[in-house]
Amino acid sequence: MRRLLCSGFAAALACVLALPIAARAQTLSFPSKPIRLVVPYSAGGLPDTVARMLAQRLQESLGQTIVVDNRPGGNGAVAASALASSPADGHTLLVTDGSMLTINPLLYKKLAYDPQADFAPVSLVAQSPLFMAVHPSVKANSLDEFIALAKSKPGALNYGSSGVGSSHHLTAEGMKAGLGLAMQHIPFRGTANSVPALVGGQVDMVFSALPSLAGFMKSGQVRVLAVNTERRSALAPDVPAIAERLPGFDFAVMVIVLAPKGTPQEAIARVSAEIERIAKRQDVIAQMQVAGIDMVGGGPTQLADAIREEAARVEKVAKLAGLQQE
Repeated sequence: MRRLLCSGFAAALACVLALPIAARAQTLSFPSKPIRLVVPYSAGGLPDTVARMLAQRLQESLGQTIVVDNRPGGNGAVAASALASSPADGHTLLVTDGSMLTINPLLYKKLAYDPQADFAPVSLVAQSPLFMAVHPSVKANSLDEFIALAKSKPGALNYGSSGVGSSHHLTAEGMKAGLGLAMQHIPFRGTANSVPALVGGQVDMVFSALPSLAGFMKSGQVRVLAVNTERRSALAPDVPAIAERLPGFDFAVMVIVLAPKGTPQEAIARVSAEIERIAKRQDVIAQMQVAGIDMVGGGPTQLADAIREEAARVEKVAKLAGLQQE
């Protein structure tokens, strides 16, 4: 009997000890099947552009098929649901912008996902700077001259944005608050409407991604004065950052990768390391610059810090702008 008990205990102990080994073996084999990159927007937007670049490069380095799955709708709810219904094994990831975690909670009373509890940070892949452009009729050839002009005529100047609560809107409101400027806000539906309004002289200033402005800059139809990143952008190194006048100012649009909560850290670390390597490739940097995107390649800790800092900045500006939850 004693021999049988000992034998049974030894077998059970062997099984228990084998579990972590099996789990490690499964993690070491990651990825073991195709990876799906869920994007909460339609094809052609900023996160989609980055996701498709990542899909091609990750497929080469990880040796698995990478599929981009566009799931627009519900302010990110459709994509979040697709992520939540998938196994937390690293084979389903979310490629989105920071607004899904930092701006949406301020705009909507009810979200179908918990920005803090449902996701694990993987990578701060890139950022898309927004450039401050003015119409030629605005008598300012530099950021300093614009500030002086706006202060000399409180409320006389206006700015267009791609919509209430957009990064373009919050960037302008943050600049107004930090520099003590009084300007009127004129919201449009997307930059496809706000930039033409600037070119047509309907508004004095807008913030927009560089590709939307580049052609009009060359023709002299708009004048670019500043960028909303913490440091000057490699896309236009001669353009000063607003942070040079307003230390800490940073409202660039982040493109990030998230995993479902509970995803093994080893899988997260593998994907994050591959993205970091991709972000440093000169061909990738050049390709993304054409699309108005600066590569970053930050890891989970850098992403978590960036989300926390952006959330604090956005919340402060949203209160100043009087944003109301829907």
